[in-house]
Amino acid sequence: MKLLANLFLVILLFVTNFSLAQEQKEITIGDHIKSIQFSSAERRDIFPVIALGEQFTIHFDDLNADEADYYYKIKYFNYDWTPSILFQNEYIEGYDNLRITNYQTSFNTLQSYTHYQLKIPNSDIQLKVSGNYMIEIFSAYDELIFSRRFCVYDNTASVQAAVYRPQNMDRFATHQSVRFAATPKTKFFVNPEENVKVVLLQNQQWNSVISNLKPQYYSGNTLEYRYETPSQFEGGNEYLFFDTKDLRITTPRISYSNRANLYETYLNIDIARNFTNYTFAPDINGNYEIRNIMRPGDSNIEADYSFVYFSLAYPFELKENESIYIYGAFNNFELKDLNKLYYNPAIDLYEGVLLLKQGFYNYKYILKQGEEISKNSISGTHSTTENDYLILLYYRDIGSQYDALVGIGRTNSFELQN
Repeated sequence: MKLLANLFLVILLFVTNFSLAQEQKEITIGDHIKSIQFSSAERRDIFPVIALGEQFTIHFDDLNADEADYYYKIKYFNYDWTPSILFQNEYIEGYDNLRITNYQTSFNTLQSYTHYQLKIPNSDIQLKVSGNYMIEIFSAYDELIFSRRFCVYDNTASVQAAVYRPQNMDRFATHQSVRFAATPKTKFFVNPEENVKVVLLQNQQWNSVISNLKPQYYSGNTLEYRYETPSQFEGGNEYLFFDTKDLRITTPRISYSNRANLYETYLNIDIARNFTNYTFAPDINGNYEIRNIMRPGDSNIEADYSFVYFSLAYPFELKENESIYIYGAFNNFELKDLNKLYYNPAIDLYEGVLLLKQGFYNYKYILKQGEEISKNSISGTHSTTENDYLILLYYRDIGSQYDALVGIGRTNSFELQN
C-alpha cells in the first residue's frame, strides 16, 4: 500500500508540473463583453508593448449596461508564456484584485452599454520588472471574464531588423523572411545560445509565432540572426475593411444600411482571393479603430453598435471537418461560433453576422481544417504584402529567475529587401 501511495504521489506531482508548464492562453468568456482595446501615449497596438514605467489603458464595453463591478489581477510569465516562479511582490509593487472605478454608461445609443477604462500602472500598482504579463478581468463573483497579454521592456538592448524575399524559389512569391541583429547596450550576453530567447510575431498575433531561434553569428557583442527558412512567414494578403463611423450612410464597401431595433450594416459580397493577383490596399493589419462622426462627443460612450452582415462567395464545397471564420482583432483573432460563417443554399453564399461598435475595421476570412488553421488559403499569400513584424528579445541573466524583455525590434515588409 505504501508503494502504491508513493507511486500515486509521483504521478500527481508529474501531472501538476506538466499542467503548470502549459502556455497560458488569452480567453474571453461571455458574449456581452465587446470592443476590448488598448491605447498608450505612443501608439495604439493590438496588445501593449511598453517601456518599463510607461502607462497604457485598457478599454472594454459591457452590453448588459448594468454598471457591474469588475476587478483586475496581473500575473507574470516566462518568455514562452509558461507560469513564472516569481512571487507577486517580486514583479509588482502594490496590490491588484481591485475594482475598476472608471466607467460610464453609453449616451444616446440604441444599444446600451457600460464602458470601462483602466490604466496600468496606476497609483495602486506598479510593475517592477520587464517581461510578459497577463491582465485578468473578474466579475464580482470572482468569475474570469477575459484575459489579455501585454509586454514590458527595459530597453537595455537594441534590435535592428529587416524583411527579405526568400531565396528558395518555391517560396519566393509567397513568403517573407525576417532577419535581425541584437546588441546589448551595457554588457555582453552570457551564454546567449541558452540565455537569450527570441520571439517573432507577424501583425502582433500570438497564434503563429516563431521562437527558439539560436544566433547564427557573433560580431563583437552583436548577435546575428540571418536565417532563411526558420524565420519565414507567409506573406498573406491585405485585409478587407469597412467603415461604420456614420451608420446613416453607405460607404464604398457597404451596400446597405438600416435602422431597426439596432442599426444594421450589410457589406458587399466578398470573393475568395486565393487565385487573384496581388493588389496593394492600405490596411491596419487586422486591427480596428473605434470612431463616430454621427454626433460630436466621446466615441467611447457615444458610438453605437450595429449588426454587420458578411457574405462570402466561396467556390469550393467544405469538407466535414472544415469551417470558415471572420478573422480580426475585433475578437482577438479567436475562432468562435459567433464569427463562424454558415452556408445559405438559397443564394449560394456563406453568411455571418457580428455585433460591432462603430469604427474602421480590418477583417479576412480564414479556413479551419480540424484543429489546423489556414490563414491564407482563402485570401491568398504574396511576398509583397505589407506586414508589421515585432521582435521580442528576452534574456535570463546568471542567477536570475525570470526572462527579462531587454529589447524590441519593429520592421515592416513595405521596404522589402531582395
